[in-house]
Amino acid sequence: MLAEAVRGRYAVCYCESWNLESTQAVVEAAEELRSPIIAGFNGGFLRHARRAKAENLAWYASLRGALEKATVPVAFLLNESDDLEQIREGIELGFNAVMPENEGLGHDEHRTLVREVVALARPRDVLVEAQLGVLPMGGGHSNGHGSLTDPDLAARFVADTGIDALAVSVGNIHILTEGKAEVDYSLLERLRERVDTPLVIHGGTGLGDDTLAEMVRLGAAKFNFGTRLKQAYLEAVRVALGRYHVPQSPHEYLGIGGPEDIMTAGREAVKEDVKKLLRICGSESKVTHDFNSVV
Repeated sequence: MLAEAVRGRYAVCYCESWNLESTQAVVEAAEELRSPIIAGFNGGFLRHARRAKAENLAWYASLRGALEKATVPVAFLLNESDDLEQIREGIELGFNAVMPENEGLGHDEHRTLVREVVALARPRDVLVEAQLGVLPMGGGHSNGHGSLTDPDLAARFVADTGIDALAVSVGNIHILTEGKAEVDYSLLERLRERVDTPLVIHGGTGLGDDTLAEMVRLGAAKFNFGTRLKQAYLEAVRVALGRYHVPQSPHEYLGIGGPEDIMTAGREAVKEDVKKLLRICGSESKVTHDFNSVV
């Protein structure tokens, strides 16, 4: 999928989900625009320290069965996990792409984790993405100022680990809830020249439409979006929920699926935003025939 994007001079979107409705929205948007898509979940969020307990990954992995019925190519990504056992479980449950996290890990520790993940994934034909460089953090959090990706180090990292895609830090920012990031286009060009695997841009929410389009032109093959989709979802649910008042029946607002249903409102808001992103990244109409499998 990513190799075709590189050849076709467009980018594939990873639109991160967190529940059934958001997953439906991502896949339906791709089907309606005849676009390849990457669906999936954030492994770090599913086992976040603020959860009462880690989520049962099998519940989320079970959505692969629905993805296999999609009429466009869909990859299924377990994103940003620093837990080797969670990644191992994800691969066994059917995720066909994984990304080990580097946030909070030293270079050697991260490289060791990536090598171990590649060793697990390669026999199962599972794609491995990894990041070199650290993105600054928005959204009221802080991890310092981040660190940009060095092109020479990136080339050595790819050769040393055997990864299939490289996520890079070129001014993009994680979880930027307002404002836009300033991207170093010349650095992205140098990375594209030095690295022969597809380049990935996390923090897609913080990139303006023109910036996204220019980064696609310069060779970025995959963008990650999550924050903006949750913002769209929450706003739609907030508006829809404002129409419900006791003693109205709750069923019209939760579960029937009609125009008053808050889950429907959230799903449709996410779908429309995903469609906008697919158009900007140039993947609309790239699928010319139906598929019936996760690729």
